[in-house]
Amino acid sequence: MSILSGKSVLITGGTGSFGKRFVKTVLEQHDAKRLVVFSRDELKQFEMQQYINSPKLRYFLGDVRDKERLYRALDGVDIVIHAAAMKQVPAAEYNPMEAIKTNIIGAENVVNVCIDQGVERVIALSTDKAANPLNLYGATKLCSDKLFVAGNALSGRHRTRFSVVRYGNVIGSRGSVIPFFMQKKAEGVLPITDERMTRFWITLDQGVQFVLDSLTRMEGGEVFVPKIPSMGIMDVAKVVAPECTTKIIGIRPGEKLHEVMITPDDAINTAEFENHFVIQPAVNWWDGKAYLERTGGKAVPENFHYSSDNNTDWMKKEELATLLKIEKIEL
Repeated sequence: MSILSGKSVLITGGTGSFGKRFVKTVLEQHDAKRLVVFSRDELKQFEMQQYINSPKLRYFLGDVRDKERLYRALDGVDIVIHAAAMKQVPAAEYNPMEAIKTNIIGAENVVNVCIDQGVERVIALSTDKAANPLNLYGATKLCSDKLFVAGNALSGRHRTRFSVVRYGNVIGSRGSVIPFFMQKKAEGVLPITDERMTRFWITLDQGVQFVLDSLTRMEGGEVFVPKIPSMGIMDVAKVVAPECTTKIIGIRPGEKLHEVMITPDDAINTAEFENHFVIQPAVNWWDGKAYLERTGGKAVPENFHYSSDNNTDWMKKEELATLLKIEKIEL
């Protein structure tokens, strides 16, 4: 039986790339009682309703910055997926308070209202940029991650459980480099920030399934990290626009050469499983030894770190081309 069977599920930021795929997957494969899309853009909700609708589906206008609106939206909700965020690195650098209001204050609102409304389980979506953050976006998401982990201590008798899912770039999602390269194809030149750059890659379907799996596994306080492949930016460019030349333009403010999902400082609390890692909470109410015994995980080596340049799994150009076809992204 699915963890969602008979449950009322709400997803914040539900009109984004992840949200739309999550909603479609839940409606097709899971027997949820009610599914609520909570987001602030009425046009995106209208557009989404044109091709995703169901008697079980509700569209609810609201902003995670608005605590009172969240109270109304979360009335009777059992499970929350928190995907709402301000995600563009340059926009966050130049509009820092806006990113803080959505990514930090909004996260705090979600935590508090979920506890007050008796929500059972909450998964918050994070990013590889939250590990050793260089940019403001990553810093706000690291703060958000900490808020959700701490929410388990705050919930007390309410017993709301909070966990986090952290993964890398989503193939073909809005704002990612692949659609950007596709737009630039007509010009014949692709701007590359640095030819040495590497990134983690995951498909939307893989991301949705990992969230659903983590929702089932979670005990409250974990940061779940999938094992996913890396790829160099030059190889991505060759797949998307092999006929184009490239121009090195330099790293943008807040951008890294390589992304990290688990830092050496996190290694002491990290457990490894067949297809994922779990960063356990570094808090006095968590028994790491008992967790490993209970779940069958194994501790990672001291000074272990998981980054896009030291990954053992590298995506080949042919594999990316196949995934783009599966995602119906026309090159």
